[in-house]
Amino acid sequence: MKTRTIFLLGSITGLLTLSSQGEDWMQYRGPNHNGASSEQILKAWPSSGLRQLWKTPLTDGFSGFTVGQGKAFTLVAREVEGARQEVCVALDANTGKELWAAPLGIAKYDGGGNRGVPGNDGGDGPRSTPSLEGGLVYTLSSRLVLKCLEAGSGKEVWAKDLMKEHGGRNITWQSAASPLIDGDLVFVMGGGPGQSLLAFDKTDGHLVWKGEDDKMTHSTPVATTILGTRQVIFFTQSGLVSVEPKTGAVLWRHPFKYATSTAMSPIVSGDMVYCSAGYGVGSSACEITKEGNQFTATEMWFQPANVINNHWSTPVCADGFLYGLFGHGEFGKAPLKCVELATGKVMWSKPGFGPGGCTLVDGHVVVLSDAGDLVLVKATSEAYTEVAREHVLDGKCWNSASISNGRIYARSTKEGVCLDVAPKRVAVK
Repeated sequence: MKTRTIFLLGSITGLLTLSSQGEDWMQYRGPNHNGASSEQILKAWPSSGLRQLWKTPLTDGFSGFTVGQGKAFTLVAREVEGARQEVCVALDANTGKELWAAPLGIAKYDGGGNRGVPGNDGGDGPRSTPSLEGGLVYTLSSRLVLKCLEAGSGKEVWAKDLMKEHGGRNITWQSAASPLIDGDLVFVMGGGPGQSLLAFDKTDGHLVWKGEDDKMTHSTPVATTILGTRQVIFFTQSGLVSVEPKTGAVLWRHPFKYATSTAMSPIVSGDMVYCSAGYGVGSSACEITKEGNQFTATEMWFQPANVINNHWSTPVCADGFLYGLFGHGEFGKAPLKCVELATGKVMWSKPGFGPGGCTLVDGHVVVLSDAGDLVLVKATSEAYTEVAREHVLDGKCWNSASISNGRIYARSTKEGVCLDVAPKRVAVK
């Protein structure tokens, strides 16, 4: 009998014919805006380390990777024409080679930043992650300029300056949000009174709707379906605001205290929505109900900051439990916790990660610590169960790893790396 190659897929019993379940990672927090991948990955990491496909220098930035169409996109800060600017770069997803670079505007972060923070001076730079859709890349600069670029060349297709065109009100440390694409629209916040929430046509950039008076945060909105209704949820300084995507009509609100900053994106699980903030605030979950066409958000629980709070990292949710990095300012120390979403009960806590990020895949959580350790943890509420660990990056990692087509893409303020985590192949005669 001839030798043939098949996948040995994690916990699946038996041997299956060679197949691929890969997917692109087209936006911040993945294809479904929830930090989760539907792929299967290698869980028995070799003692010699994961196979590194490439590693390349990336100057300053807290952006994550967007991956699709054979490219990996991220934002960096570099000198362009004598000025420090934010730059969108496109890398070859297979080799890490830079294909093009497009300047986005001045990289200057008034009111703070990571430079000069005692014990935490790891560089500074853009906080936003690009979005990719239909051969176009969408970026939102720290100065609230929304741009659409050709994915193949970096050539500008259209641009909208929210500060100049929509009375934009930026925030201390400048915007960290990423543009959200859902359907034909691009959603951002940051405009002035009566136009703080904005939706633009993704093809030509014309304004489709504007509304509300909420002041912006560093949070990226999410698109989701609750009780059969598609909606976009913004996390503003007033709290959660859910709107009808095509018109901007408000569906429901959930007030939430604001202090200084919040950067996590809302988390949706069924009819429950979770939000959190550092700076002494805490965390809350609300239940969404619907009677006729009327939505109502009712708080289920609130936990103070000393129990659970997310500084800027957004947890992931699996089987009714949150897995995320909780704590404020605990660089290198903030714990990974499992929290029951329905009650706010902490199931377990493991210190030593810092404010990095989490990605859910194949029944496990891929945790990227702020010091560049990649840790594979079982997504179980019973106990902290570490499966694998490897140091993969130098510099500060204040973002989440992206998973696409059997690879992990991760970056720091110094470099980016691509690692092969496709399930192992075995030969069977």
